[in-house]
Amino acid sequence: MSFDELDAVKEVIEQVLSEPIRPHFAIACISKEFNLELAHGLIIEKLGSRIPIITNVSSGIIGVDGIADELFEEKWETTSGPNIQESDTAERGLVLLVGFLPGLKIGTIPLLQPRQESNTLVDKFVMDILHYTAAVSDCAAPAGIIMFGDKTTDMKPIVAKMDCAMPEETVIVGDASADFIFRTGDDSLNQLVYTCCFQAVALVFARDRYKPEGLGEIQFHVTKSTGVLPFGPNLKAVCVVPKDSERSCLFARLEGQDGIMAAGAILNEIKQQFREADTFADLYIGVTKETQRTSDSGILTPGKSLDFYKVIGGGEYYFTVNGIGIRTGDSFLFYQSDSATASSSCDHAFNKLLALKAELKSKNYLRLSNLADKDDKEEVLGGFIFSCYHRGESFFGDTFVDSYPFCNNFPTAPVAGLFCRGEIARGPKSLMNEEYDDETSPRCCVHVYSTIYLVMSYLPPPLES
Repeated sequence: MSFDELDAVKEVIEQVLSEPIRPHFAIACISKEFNLELAHGLIIEKLGSRIPIITNVSSGIIGVDGIADELFEEKWETTSGPNIQESDTAERGLVLLVGFLPGLKIGTIPLLQPRQESNTLVDKFVMDILHYTAAVSDCAAPAGIIMFGDKTTDMKPIVAKMDCAMPEETVIVGDASADFIFRTGDDSLNQLVYTCCFQAVALVFARDRYKPEGLGEIQFHVTKSTGVLPFGPNLKAVCVVPKDSERSCLFARLEGQDGIMAAGAILNEIKQQFREADTFADLYIGVTKETQRTSDSGILTPGKSLDFYKVIGGGEYYFTVNGIGIRTGDSFLFYQSDSATASSSCDHAFNKLLALKAELKSKNYLRLSNLADKDDKEEVLGGFIFSCYHRGESFFGDTFVDSYPFCNNFPTAPVAGLFCRGEIARGPKSLMNEEYDDETSPRCCVHVYSTIYLVMSYLPPPLES
């Protein structure tokens, strides 16, 4: 790490610690130009080794500039090579989120890399989260989870397993394609833990069984803005052939018909339509899969999930997609990235957060109605934004489109975020801005071209009679 990078890390930490705070956890998002291990070690040195700390190399950051005190969104190019000079990759920066959340217990649960294909470790990962929660809380499941998945791992089946095991009220957000190291906050693992050993790490927020009397409740809320638009007829997978460990070849037919589709002709027609519309859209298929979900009463019930796979090519009778896990008989639709859909969805997310703001203000007013300083109470403690790398100013043609739903609703609340390449979001449908509302509709937990908004609020304790 150069002196400039060292100074940048120190400067951010000093700004965060300029006001008295007793950290419960920390998340740092840094550019790839920083040395991950040294930056992580310096943060541990300054914040202490007894709290969970995750440091992640991101594709960009969202936050408040420490010098100008203004909100910024900064994406970093990923171009590299022997002819790229240091000045050409000048983007360096980091955003540091340090949390103090009394009334919650916060732990770091890792998911080990398997030595061979197996679901056993994923099952253990989910059970470790639930066992940790049971050990520190009277609640059966965490209030919230922020997680980072290794960039070489397919997080869709992992998050699907978590979705099945957790009640709907448990909010899960994160980066599905990360490059991270972490500190657990205890001595159960080494100080620096590398992603070569782990598929994912979950920062688990559980309600403290021994929360002091008179302390209110911290709540987690999540909503999203989607950036893909479905089109075309319902299709069904006739045959799925793995091309390698990362790609699949998919033969399909129209639902209700027998003949295999001419995939090559369809792809050429779609590309021609994109050219005529003067767009540079990315093409995906959204695959609906049969799954199970835990009901509010703790009973497993049938459900459906929606997983996205990017279409990267094909042959005369098959589509080639990034990813594996599609099964014969799965239904799917085509989706395309669309800035108009994303902009409209940002407006919907703004309205969801506006309604949440009114709800929180109403609850706080009722609980603080006899206090003289009730108007000075902040309903929202802060927030975190996970936004797709392909969004931002280049996608919308305007700045701060991704940030405004949170920042315009909660202008005084601290916010941090990152640009990533796979956005995890799962929570109650009432806030998730889902296109489908009935219980039989598929639910998506790992998104594409989306922006995820995590809001942390404080609800005061009820007044004594």
